[in-house]
Amino acid sequence: MKTILLKAEARKETGSVATKEIRKAGMVPCVLYGIDEPLHFSVYEADFKNLVYTPNVYKVRIELDGKHHEAILQDMQFHPVSENILHADFLGVKEDKPVVMEIPVRLTGNSPGVRNGGKLVKKLNRLRCKGLIANFPDFIEISIDALKIGMSVRVSEIEVSNLTLLNAKENAIVSVRMARAVVLEEEEEEVEGEAEAVEGDSAEGGETAAE
Repeated sequence: MKTILLKAEARKETGSVATKEIRKAGMVPCVLYGIDEPLHFSVYEADFKNLVYTPNVYKVRIELDGKHHEAILQDMQFHPVSENILHADFLGVKEDKPVVMEIPVRLTGNSPGVRNGGKLVKKLNRLRCKGLIANFPDFIEISIDALKIGMSVRVSEIEVSNLTLLNAKENAIVSVRMARAVVLEEEEEEVEGEAEAVEGDSAEGGETAAE
């Protein structure tokens, strides 16, 4: 898994007044948990661009007071109107301690169901995994080469080396549904078939009456 470096500044005060001043300066109040004692620091909001506004997931190296802390982004709060980042929580990681992360799903291959007019529906963009940080991939590849119309790939069918998937096993990750246009076309064909049958019955009835 790739790593992003964040240069942090220590926070001497953690009250609401100090927090407002930090945000006015274009920085985000942050806390690092999972170590001996929580560390309070701030990072420029612009530095979160490559970490937050991306479908990818990264490990984070926090540079603070000349030291480096390996971590993952645990939680983030946004302003309900401006969508500015208000606060970020990080979890310190160790090589021998399992962590939980959501890893992006990448689809590969070509679905025969889609080639036959079906619609590909991706239901899970990420899978929740547990394991050692060194074993987390950048993404989880899922082949759709065998997916026909009406078929799905479920969590129970996926295995990721040295990781445990925490999503419900019966959940579908990706499915191929019959496209609406195909359904409408079949319905129209059925209606036409019924109409022809009715016309045939009427014609037979007319001949009988004439006799």
